[in-house]
Parts: sequence; structure tokens; C-alpha cells
Amino acid sequence: MNTPPRIAPGQTIGVCAPAGPVDPERLRHGLDRLAQTFHVRVAPSLTAPREPDIPAYLSASDATRARELADLLADPEVRAIVVARGGYGAMRILPALDPTPLVADPKPIVGFSDVTAVLAWAYAAGVRGIHGPMVAQLGDLPDADTALLVQMLTTPHAIGARPWPLTVARGRGVIRGPLVAANLTLASVLAHTPWPLPLAHAVALFEEVGEHPYEVDRYVTQLHLVGALAQTRAVIAGDFTPTRSAADCPDARQTMVDRLFPLPVAVGAPIGHGSRNEAVPFGAACTLDLDNATFSIDEPAVA
Repeated sequence: MNTPPRIAPGQTIGVCAPAGPVDPERLRHGLDRLAQTFHVRVAPSLTAPREPDIPAYLSASDATRARELADLLADPEVRAIVVARGGYGAMRILPALDPTPLVADPKPIVGFSDVTAVLAWAYAAGVRGIHGPMVAQLGDLPDADTALLVQMLTTPHAIGARPWPLTVARGRGVIRGPLVAANLTLASVLAHTPWPLPLAHAVALFEEVGEHPYEVDRYVTQLHLVGALAQTRAVIAGDFTPTRSAADCPDARQTMVDRLFPLPVAVGAPIGHGSRNEAVPFGAACTLDLDNATFSIDEPAVA
């Protein structure tokens, strides 16, 4: 697996929207945060008039979204890509993406939620990304989460023990493996595609937003039925963030814990759609100590 090179302050970060549309004000706040450390290059569709006849849940046409991501991957001046927003639509463009430029010139892709699909695509090509906050979320997060993302992009050192308030729901002992952080829905729908999440022998970290308990049950059941969890070593639950139409999200997280039986599970990672979203390197070695409810990341995101 290829670890991308570190990025120096002042180098260029590309921003594109391979999934849903982006609120301009939230985009501006997030760009301002990135611009404190890096030069930022924004894909044209984020500021251009909206294309006609595009579904409201997509930022632009499939062709435009795929081309803008491909352009940033092929641009040698762009040293990392931070996705503008999730939503829905990233998996629609995966068949149109050529991994050759990314393999030839590895650069970290940063995102989460729907962008789990792009992280899985990059990992299948042999390049690790970063499961972390997207541009439209950065303005809502504490400074520490932005600082951690910058540190992860610029410093080739493992971030080590995380001060997470973990609670062990099931299991004992010390478990090691690659950390695969993902949105639960995307983990389910990517199974048996060319870009499944690499859950075998991994410590999986799942987050979710606005899903009811029966929907979470469906996603975990699907993962069980296709054997995707058969060799997973443990699971950490991140935020299961409610929306007004799904106020029972805490019950949804418990549903996931119950349906993951007999896998070891810890709960409480500050990752997801809530008030915190720590960046973590996708596929990096990690250690989950269930006896002491501690967690560490043992490899850097960049080299």
C-alpha cells in the first residue's frame, strides 16, 4: 500500500465536489480555514452557474464531477485533495475514474460519509487516503480538528494514542490491524462492487447520520450475508448523528452494536457528522486495547 508524500505549508490543495451540492457560505468558511496553511485550488463547478437538468442532490453532472476530480489527481501542483461535501453521488462516478495518475503521483484524498466510496476506490488502486472532515464541515468544527488534519497532511509521524472517551460494549484483549473508517451505509452498498471496503483483518470504524434502527440493521445484515465481516477483528462506533426525521439515532447505534455480535465493539470515537470529526489515516495500522478502553494510530498518513 502506497503512503502519499507529506505536504508542505503553502503547497496546493485541490477542492472538488464529487457528490452533493455545497452551501456557498459553509464552503467559504472551510476554504478560509484551509487557506491559513495551504494554497487552495477550487474546481470550476463549485463557483460556476449550476448546470441545467441536474438532480438537486448532485453538485453537477456525473461527467463534470468525474472530470474535476480527475483533473486534480493529474495536476502535479496539487498535492492533496480535500472534498467539499458528501451527500450522495460519489459512487456514481467511480467507473469513470482512471487510477493511473493517482498511482503515478500519490496524493491523499480527504473526506468521509459518501466520500467513503472515493477512499475505497483509492485504496483499491493502492493509495491510502484520510477519513476526515470535508471543507463544508471545517467551519463548524473546533480548531483542534482542523489542526489535526493539517498535522496529518504535513507531518510523517503517527499520531499515536487518541484521547477518545471509549466504552467497551463487547470483547477483551488487545487487537491490532489496519484501521478502516467508513460510513456504514457506504460500507454496505460497496460490498461486492470492484471497490469493497478492505474489512478483512481490519479494525473497522463506522459512523452514520440520520438512519433509523431498522435501516442500520439492514446494512449490518447485508455485510454479514456477503461475508464482509467474517474476518473483521473489531469495530469502533463513531457518531450516529440524528436528524429531525431520525431522532432515534442513539438506538440506531445500539442496533449496530447488537447486530455485530460476536465481534468485539467499542463505542465513542469523535468521528462523523456531529460536533467533532477527527481525521484518521485510512488503512493505517492501529491498536485497540479493549481491556483499558484505549486506542492508538500507529502509522502516519503521509511519508
